[in-house]
Amino acid sequence: MLRAMQLIQQDPDILAYLASDEAIDHWHPLVLETAEALWSTTGDAYSYAEAAFEFVRDTIPHSADSGDPRVTWKASDVLGTRNGICHAKSHALVALLRAQGIPAALCYQRLADDDGSNPLVHGLIALRLPGRERWSRLDPRGNRPGVDARFDLAEERLAFPVRPELGEVDHPELYAAPHPAVLTALRESADRQELWRRLPTALQGR
Repeated sequence: MLRAMQLIQQDPDILAYLASDEAIDHWHPLVLETAEALWSTTGDAYSYAEAAFEFVRDTIPHSADSGDPRVTWKASDVLGTRNGICHAKSHALVALLRAQGIPAALCYQRLADDDGSNPLVHGLIALRLPGRERWSRLDPRGNRPGVDARFDLAEERLAFPVRPELGEVDHPELYAAPHPAVLTALRESADRQELWRRLPTALQGR
């Protein structure tokens, strides 16, 4: 079993990971409706978290896979359009988890091509289920050939295990809100082609 990375809460107050904001808008009727529908088929926090993860992973295509040029960043818009890149899908999953009282955070990786070129910041999430002492990372990006992310709280099953030899990095910080550099790129890009040019290639401190 792979040893899980030590994750660090950016905010020591666990309530920060239940808050809403413009991107994690879990007060929105569509988010609440989706959360209630998923809860009704599960009934406990663990089963709900798994169902929410699989819902976002499997029913909302990653726009790079689908070819959709639209850029979404609000959780409600991601659910409404069924479209988004990794960061947008992470916002949607965090919102669904928080809507049912499950603390959830945004996490980031620095990834690159197989030769180490074209670095880009990738978004994923972490959650902390009731009664558990530690956070667990999950990646709702969406599977495809060569990518097989799973819901697993015992062993990380992420879309992209990092390759340090290529300069890839797992950032241990658990963000309560989207990183400003990522959010700015999402909000200010007219389409996905522009977004690829704007997304940060590395994360600086907040």
